Amino acid sequence: MKYLLILATLLMVPLGALYSQDHTKSKLTSYVNPFIGTGAVAASLSGNNYPGATVPFGMIQLSPDTRNAPDWAQASGYDYNDKSIFGFSHTHLSGTGVAEFFDVLLMPVTGDIAINKDVTSDSMEGWQSAFSHDNEKAHPGYYQVNLSRYNINAELTATTHAGFHRYTFPKNQQPRVVLDLNHSLNKNSWSTRIINSQIKIIDQYTIEGYRLITGWAKLRKVYFYAKFSKPIVGNKMVDGNTTYSNNWVVNGSDLRAILDFENKNNSPLLIKVGLSSVSSQNAKLNLDTEIRDWNFNKVVADADNVWEKELSKIKIEGTDLQKEIFYTSLYHVSVQPNTMSDVNGEYTDIDYTKRSLSEKEGKQYSTFSLWDTYRAAHPLYTLLQPERTSDFINSMLRQYDAYGYLPIWQLWGQENYCMIGNHSIPVIVDAALKGLKGFDVERAYEAIKTSSMTPHLNSPFDVWEKYGYMPENLQSQSVSITLEIAYDDWCVAQLAKKLGKEEDYNHFTKRSLFYKNLYNSQSGFFQSKNDKGNWIEPFDPFKYGSNGGYPFTEGNAWQYFWYVPHDVNTLVKMVGGDKAFTKKLDDFFTLEHQSGELNDNASGFIGQYAHGNEPSHHVAYLYNYAGQPWKTQYYVSKILTELYNNTSAGYAGNDDCGEMSAWYVLSSIGFYPVNPANGIFVIGTPHLESASIELLSGKTFKILAQKQSPKDIYIQSASLNGKKYDQTYITYNDIVNGGTLEFKMGSKPSKWGSKPQNIPPDGI
Repeated sequence: MKYLLILATLLMVPLGALYSQDHTKSKLTSYVNPFIGTGAVAASLSGNNYPGATVPFGMIQLSPDTRNAPDWAQASGYDYNDKSIFGFSHTHLSGTGVAEFFDVLLMPVTGDIAINKDVTSDSMEGWQSAFSHDNEKAHPGYYQVNLSRYNINAELTATTHAGFHRYTFPKNQQPRVVLDLNHSLNKNSWSTRIINSQIKIIDQYTIEGYRLITGWAKLRKVYFYAKFSKPIVGNKMVDGNTTYSNNWVVNGSDLRAILDFENKNNSPLLIKVGLSSVSSQNAKLNLDTEIRDWNFNKVVADADNVWEKELSKIKIEGTDLQKEIFYTSLYHVSVQPNTMSDVNGEYTDIDYTKRSLSEKEGKQYSTFSLWDTYRAAHPLYTLLQPERTSDFINSMLRQYDAYGYLPIWQLWGQENYCMIGNHSIPVIVDAALKGLKGFDVERAYEAIKTSSMTPHLNSPFDVWEKYGYMPENLQSQSVSITLEIAYDDWCVAQLAKKLGKEEDYNHFTKRSLFYKNLYNSQSGFFQSKNDKGNWIEPFDPFKYGSNGGYPFTEGNAWQYFWYVPHDVNTLVKMVGGDKAFTKKLDDFFTLEHQSGELNDNASGFIGQYAHGNEPSHHVAYLYNYAGQPWKTQYYVSKILTELYNNTSAGYAGNDDCGEMSAWYVLSSIGFYPVNPANGIFVIGTPHLESASIELLSGKTFKILAQKQSPKDIYIQSASLNGKKYDQTYITYNDIVNGGTLEFKMGSKPSKWGSKPQNIPPDGI
């Protein structure tokens, strides 16, 4: 694996020439390269990102699909290594491991096109077109490509609820557009199928419709409303093998259409498409509200401006390469969660009823990849998006109201139960303990307590309470679930304490220590037991688990050993103290042995450390807890420089809705939340000359690094607001109060922060 990754690095080609060059470098958006993370090279993973047009936290992600039936390795619909484009669909997931969405695909074409064939990426049958990266570019809110089969120039931009297409056809060619409502992921995966769909022609310039689809989310309703700048002069609709010519309304489950347009003056064909989860009428309202005319360039400029505002919340100094990776990461953190409510406040709730929010109640959001994003993305949101964080939490609480417990992994307003634990809990508790406004803390506590007591998939709390751990013969993924629920329980206890609920505090504190019941002092690892209390043998700490059938989730015993973020100092003692703990960390980062097949999410290796999957993300910071912060500085620097780059394989694994990117954003400015809910950021090593966090209050928190360079990665001394600072952590309050954290760097390790009184605390 090590040598394959080295080969992959050598093969990587920078993508700098591929994103827009028409911005001045005075704009932060000019540093964003949406092609980073869009395609693997050799044995590496890429990120599973898409390059298309979107705005911050928008409903629309208008992007090319290079597969007719994307699957795990192309979960965003786009792979940089592919040679063909099948069209441009309006919804995509960023960096996940499941191919989902791809709603309402449009593809401009010329000539006679077959739309009732099984189109594959290995064939030029059907309507797909070859394309070249030499004729492709993207920047925030804009995407462009030349479809070489037709010599059509396709441009895309977006608002929160609407996509905007501009297609320039060759002279004297009949403009045609394929509309595909059957386009989705590999239909052998997740039992995906189209239940019903409709295309309705309203007049020569307007169509509307919908599709109902089941898949990763059990039932999604997607409505659209589209307007064209030129009149429709003919149509052919196909449902399976049945063709309807010049029909006004067609329903079906395998529905596609070809629309022919007037072409008198060879001007571009413009298409505006609004989406809604509620109705076609709401899709129309969304479209009419956000794109009032046909000024495509203005929408591009507006999207760029809104992205510039978001990116300006952190201003950095460093090399152009550092800025490109940093601002692309900040961009990727900011494309989700996604807006679900329409401009009138209506949305479809988890129980499929229509709900309506007042302006005061804010917006409804979905796409909560919580097993990933609670670790770094949501703590980052509390700094950069405090008001939106309250909307996120209220959106989670609305699922609790209608469904009985908080989101685990929510998609298009639906719960898909993906992954383990319930990590809405640390997100909500973190915000409550930080004092964020805009949500009812007592109501939030009721939701997190109930969600921690009500048994559901992968969370049998009756078993949890009875045994004090999850027995593997009763609950698969038992070790990982035990460790993760113990952390969630610690979070519940902290909010109970804040609210004066002493009995609950004691109960959940006790549960938070259940992780100790699976520690085997003989093997030195957390290990599975059965319901009789016996260790399950044989035990191999190098063996990987997946998402069922083994005690560990997407990892092995080495990677999950460190998952006690609420009680690290006790973990140090359990191992035998500082010396034994650092020795185990040293082994973790150097042992390259593997047993059996790796999990698909295992990538970005440094020894057993796997940066491509989230359970490892906090581990490099744990040396601080044992008095050797210079080793944290070494490994954090190594990860920042070796496992991120500006190529299509720029991430060491799935970006997972911005979590991989959030790790980079926080770590590059100098710190990371080992415990995502205790308001403490553990110091690593600043990777940039300076960074300024622009806070909502108007205050600024600056991080400065004197003599920072690729060799000067070790902290020699530090000061906070002009006073000597030897702690290996700072607090959320330190940051939001504004000020300056300054480091003096050097090329050799120092003893800075190594005294017992300098280690990060576990509690509040």
